[in-house]
Amino acid sequence: MIFLRYESFRGYLRSYPGTSVLVLLNIVYFIVIAAKGDPNNVLHAFRMGAFVWDPVNDPFGLEQPWRYIVSQFMHADFSHLFFNMFALIVFVPPLEYLLKTVRFIPFYLLCGIGGNLLSAIMDLMFGDGDPNIGVGASGAIYGAYGAYLFIALFRKSMLDSGSRQTIYILLGFGILYSIMMVKVSLWGHVGGLLTGFLLYKLFESAHLWRRQRPS
Repeated sequence: MIFLRYESFRGYLRSYPGTSVLVLLNIVYFIVIAAKGDPNNVLHAFRMGAFVWDPVNDPFGLEQPWRYIVSQFMHADFSHLFFNMFALIVFVPPLEYLLKTVRFIPFYLLCGIGGNLLSAIMDLMFGDGDPNIGVGASGAIYGAYGAYLFIALFRKSMLDSGSRQTIYILLGFGILYSIMMVKVSLWGHVGGLLTGFLLYKLFESAHLWRRQRPS
């Protein structure tokens, strides 16, 4: 089972430096935001870097594109932070081990961007036309789930049956939860998932090409 964590604290830091830094950044930035105001306050979240899109004037949030990244390190409250960090600490490390840190970090951030982008696209198509705001690491985390789904479907030999079953349960529960909870961004999760699924194939192909090309 790849999702069982046996490492000591020091061993975890050595084995998964990218994940460790991401967790630290999320926690530190939450403390900074909470020290300056209410993280759940829309105006305060906007000032601190939340992803914002306006279907009428800025449908894809491109006027301030840096928000695509900064918003991934923001959380609305402690429970939001806690559950996302739990998922990041427990479920994401095997992907860092597989991709290696230098590829894992851009993969993670791109998945978060994909989640934000799909949220904006779906709101443009089906929303009420009002501006919207989003925060959280879940889009990027679902990107890791998307990579695992690709592996479970097309690279079955890389995973034991228990890990594959865990992936299916995580995704089933996660999507159901995203649909049922009003304040949870279903499309942010789906966007991260799809981005991770597609990106893993791209990263895998690029890695194989580099290994096979003549020196």
